[in-house]
Amino acid sequence: MLQILLFVFYIWGIHLRFAEAEIKLVDAEKCLVWGAGIKPDVSVLPARYFFIMAIDKNGQRYLESAPLNFQVKIKGNSPHGRCRSHVDVIDRGDGTNIVRYTTADWCDQVEIEIRYNGTQVAQSPYYVRNKVYSEKCYCPQDLQLFMLHNNCPNAAADKQIMWDLHSFKRVNFSAIRENLMKRYNQPESVSLCHYVVKQQQIWRQCYALLPDMEFYLNLGDWPLSKKGGQQRTSGPYPIFSWCGSEDSYDITLPTYDLTESSVENMGRVALDMLSVQRNEHPWELKEDKAFWRGRDSRRERLDLIDLSRKYPELINASITNFFFFRDEEQKYGPTVPYVSFMEFFKYKYQLNIDGTVASYRFPYLLAGDSLVFKQDSPYYEHFYSKLQPYKHYVPFKRNLSDLIEKVQWAREHEKKVREIIHNAREFVEANLLPQHIYCYHLALFKEWSNRLVAPVVVMPGMEKVQTSYTCFCKEPQIKDEL
Repeated sequence: MLQILLFVFYIWGIHLRFAEAEIKLVDAEKCLVWGAGIKPDVSVLPARYFFIMAIDKNGQRYLESAPLNFQVKIKGNSPHGRCRSHVDVIDRGDGTNIVRYTTADWCDQVEIEIRYNGTQVAQSPYYVRNKVYSEKCYCPQDLQLFMLHNNCPNAAADKQIMWDLHSFKRVNFSAIRENLMKRYNQPESVSLCHYVVKQQQIWRQCYALLPDMEFYLNLGDWPLSKKGGQQRTSGPYPIFSWCGSEDSYDITLPTYDLTESSVENMGRVALDMLSVQRNEHPWELKEDKAFWRGRDSRRERLDLIDLSRKYPELINASITNFFFFRDEEQKYGPTVPYVSFMEFFKYKYQLNIDGTVASYRFPYLLAGDSLVFKQDSPYYEHFYSKLQPYKHYVPFKRNLSDLIEKVQWAREHEKKVREIIHNAREFVEANLLPQHIYCYHLALFKEWSNRLVAPVVVMPGMEKVQTSYTCFCKEPQIKDEL
């Protein structure tokens, strides 16, 4: 009798699991597909990308990975026969996937085919009307057209750009160039480059037709154009930097790290804003601790080591390299080996603490699937003004005095934590993907060029940046003036 009952329960359990699976079957036709990568003939990036959202037969989106993988193929013709492409499908673990791909040279009669379990997804196959050119081809578009195709907002819509430029209504480099160079020509302590864009010469690659312009770019970490002091009488000097601060006039660009990861997406960089979203560590399996690794570039990082030793059940933090406080290595060491960035996300909480300036890992942490705690800071990157505390991240005081309290709060409020993580990833999707990095540069450059009142000239001693291309548009969209 007992064996019969066990058998009945076993069969019933199979039936329940089968019924549940039936309810959660992916409906390929109801799935959503969106993103500029579906129109690769008008949106040109180093790697095109688009999104897929898994929807079940009841019209509900999946909140976890779909049971099977989406299959994506890029079909078409090329100078070498079939279109040569490389496709990478990134499962974000929340029911959505990022599909990114590259093509070699150009492809014609392109079809983007998306299947799930053998069935075409949404409106697949997607037919592309015009030739698709690799970003390595020389095919610059009119600036306004490029911004339109990539949904780039104008500078007026970005409060960080307008704030950075508010002190520079009209810029006459002919009048300030000599004094600017006297002020910052300090090779031992300042790394500053003078750039001129003239008829598409200088820039290494042309994704859009850039306006003629001139600017100075700070290659160091610290902002240069400080408020007060000498600049009270001379006026602020316009310096482009990767990091801004409350006590400087520097005009912020996306950091070199974020820009390189956008340009070299699916190229030579191991980490970028798309690949970091690959879900490798389900939330249920993450350690319930805050995690940090880094070098000793700020005193608060050493203070964090003290906290980690006092509260090992809450924080896992270690120094990977001593340079600034070598005399304290015995106290705060030993150093530990570097950890793959993707391994950070084995932990539910990530700590973002300033280094010499803002910590440039912050955008990558926001893109991951852990909660980000951010130290209060006078430094900022180009996108900070759009962020909201407790919506996209959890702030903590600069001296770390409330960090333990904040971590304990997070451990007791999982629902709110998951909501903040979701908001952070939505923020990344709307502001920090490669498309947005290009857009920010273009919007800033366009607005900047409008404020230059002196003729843009190539100065003596300037070096022309040489550019190489693998192919050219058969019918260029603009006249090649090189």
